[in-house]
Amino acid sequence: MSAWLVGHIPAGVLLVALIVLIAGGAVLLQRVVRRRYPHLAGEDHNDVTRFTYGVIGFVYAFFIGFVVSAMWGHINTADGNIRAEGAAAVQLARDSVVFDEADGQRVRDRLLAYGQASLAEWPIVGGHSTADADAALADVYRAYEQIRPVNDTQKTFLATSFGNLDKVSQARTVRVLQARGDDGIPWPLWAVIFLTSAMVLGTAIIYGVEKPSMHYPMVAIVGVLVATNLFLVLQLAHPFVGDVATSADPLREFVAVLARPGG
Repeated sequence: MSAWLVGHIPAGVLLVALIVLIAGGAVLLQRVVRRRYPHLAGEDHNDVTRFTYGVIGFVYAFFIGFVVSAMWGHINTADGNIRAEGAAAVQLARDSVVFDEADGQRVRDRLLAYGQASLAEWPIVGGHSTADADAALADVYRAYEQIRPVNDTQKTFLATSFGNLDKVSQARTVRVLQARGDDGIPWPLWAVIFLTSAMVLGTAIIYGVEKPSMHYPMVAIVGVLVATNLFLVLQLAHPFVGDVATSADPLREFVAVLARPGG
């Protein structure tokens, strides 16, 4: 569900929708509470609510910070992996000029086919493996196996190229496995997020403020804060989906290098 929301709804629209839903709903609920329970404005009640809000707010801030930090680390890991894949692939393209013209051209053609297949599979459920990309990568290996080096320079570059090709293959495997296992935040964490968010909003709603003109803005502000935190959690929940997800730019650069004359 979270992946669908992030993948199909623009970030700006999703943020506004969450703010309207949560902050607006909190203000409406506050209006009902003020009418039905006017005695909540008592000072004794406020003393208890103030203490409770301080404890809940601290736990809420700590927990949301922990979740956001962990998910941002997952995105950084995925981003570093795709950069390593792209960098190794670009190095393969540049080193291919050392080989004989026919061998170098065959290698570049196979690398270009692999790069295009990798880009084609990227939008498919977060970069899951496709048969075309698997076959293209196998063709790259065969192209290097067909090279017969004629001097020490070509031997050295061939050995280096096989090492870089292994890095590309390993990075792609990590990317595919991470994408396949991307189920977002597990439901126990969602349960805690929703529970603590509701408690933060609830204590703000029942806090006794004599003047409604002061109470409504307070609840609205807390509602906006909760909505933006939920929006941030949703955006960071999936490393390959959404506006802050890992980008395929390193693969695009790899394809661009091969597409340039003399690449």
